[in-house]
Amino acid sequence: MGAWPTLPPYGHFLGITVEEGPLFRMPFGISVTGRPHFVHGGALAGLLEIAAVGTVMEALRDEAGAHVKPINVTVDFMRGGRERDTFAAATVLRLGNRIANVEAFAWQEDRAKLIASARMTLMVRRAASGGEG
Repeated sequence: MGAWPTLPPYGHFLGITVEEGPLFRMPFGISVTGRPHFVHGGALAGLLEIAAVGTVMEALRDEAGAHVKPINVTVDFMRGGRERDTFAAATVLRLGNRIANVEAFAWQEDRAKLIASARMTLMVRRAASGGEG
């Protein structure tokens, strides 16, 4: 995969890495532990947000100076994340001139067994923004 934008400091703190796909991986460790033996909900929400923002930034990679900012985030927690790596991927549903709608999904061993999902609305800022998208 090409060069990815630098992860935010919180992404580094969580140990998130970007793999081919794009696929975001967060290892289990003390920085993501909530109740004993489980991933903290905030760390899981952070992984979903980073996957969503990173996927939109990848879609905007040819637009110099473009950046995004979350407007609204809704996270659904479906089951507890256990002591193992957690993965996330996102899909851009719509990328307009000023707004992006994204879905992100997190799982552990089986992609078909989601542990959380998120729907996000992101503000898109482009160097030379056009009309409403």
